[in-house]
Amino acid sequence: MAMRRGTNLPRMGDFNQSVILEAVRHAGDGLSRIELAEVTGLSAQTVTNITRRLLDDGLIREAGRTITGPGKPRVTLRLVEESRFAVGVHLDPAVMTFVLLDLAGEVVRRSRVATPSPDPSRILTAMAERIEELVADSGVDRARIVGVGVAAPGPLDAERGTVMDPPKLPGWHGVELRAELSQATALPVLLEKDTTAAAVGELWTGRGPVDDSFVFLYLGTGIGAAIVRDGEAVRGSTHNVGEIGHIVVDPDGPRCPCGLRGCVDVVCTPLAIVAEAERLGLFAPDRANADVEEVDARLTALSAQAAAGDAAALSVLRGSAEPVATLTRVLTDLLDVDRVVFGGPSWARLADVYLAEIPPLLEQSSATRAFRSLPVDGTVVGDDVGAVGAGCAVLDSMLAPRASDLLLGD
Repeated sequence: MAMRRGTNLPRMGDFNQSVILEAVRHAGDGLSRIELAEVTGLSAQTVTNITRRLLDDGLIREAGRTITGPGKPRVTLRLVEESRFAVGVHLDPAVMTFVLLDLAGEVVRRSRVATPSPDPSRILTAMAERIEELVADSGVDRARIVGVGVAAPGPLDAERGTVMDPPKLPGWHGVELRAELSQATALPVLLEKDTTAAAVGELWTGRGPVDDSFVFLYLGTGIGAAIVRDGEAVRGSTHNVGEIGHIVVDPDGPRCPCGLRGCVDVVCTPLAIVAEAERLGLFAPDRANADVEEVDARLTALSAQAAAGDAAALSVLRGSAEPVATLTRVLTDLLDVDRVVFGGPSWARLADVYLAEIPPLLEQSSATRAFRSLPVDGTVVGDDVGAVGAGCAVLDSMLAPRASDLLLGD
């Protein structure tokens, strides 16, 4: 796999250190100093200096010697996964998920709890308590935890670290989540939009090329998108990229509160899928506007019925795949990415049907169908992609090399 290249200019030490660490992290079996010089383009002396610092900091270790020809054996360098940890939290209107990740992005411990009433103070108190329990139960030295990442529904004010009126969380207007949680936990806190966090988790734990480009379709209580371009998540100027709720995917669909018909928000969400099942008599119709827990339970039941061969349930899910395919085509035509990834809390229950229905629909209508196909896959991370991605965003902000790091500032 291609690796990111370093630079031999003397001011670029931090960037080069990240390049070296990323290369070691991606090479599961480790790399020698000579191999690191080859894949990064850095001089042998620069590699030696950087790896000495990483060894001193305990981020990498020497893991045996290999003989590949004449001369001295090569010393293999590997990541020390247990040298650093990060906490990831996913705030969803229905459930909060907590994970503790090691430096490789592997989940060391996880927990879930129903989200309390939407009162911000109750949720923040419960969040802080669960983080403390997670760390205590893991037995990990707290000094090795570099921070907490929180994936929250947007819109967010990234500069102030506040959550601004997210759907299904009434009362969350300008809640200073980052500052309050940091004070409660005595740990640095990074606030990330849930869709973007999921894409970062896919990047960090996947094994795609260094210049990976994809659109991530996030299926949760709502539906959102994230963009990865050239191996980095695109966050947008306010860190709120991916608000796709009012793209029209069915002109004859139900009216949206925004005034249009057939928006993503009223056609592609779990609530819309469950409402269609109720309209067809698969569920009692008196709870079409039920709370998120009830909608989630009915989506689970509908998925189970379809998997068991219920034709009506399968028809509902197949029908719901069509507007999602339209949305996917619009996004991939606009963004010109190499692939599509689906994930989020609702994904596992829709995966079998959507992976069967969406690729051929996309193949029929994609603007680039004449000379390429667009792979469509489910996330490699699983249902906890939001929380895992939030923790990976912390590790990513600390360790990953970014082109922006090369800009000369004050």
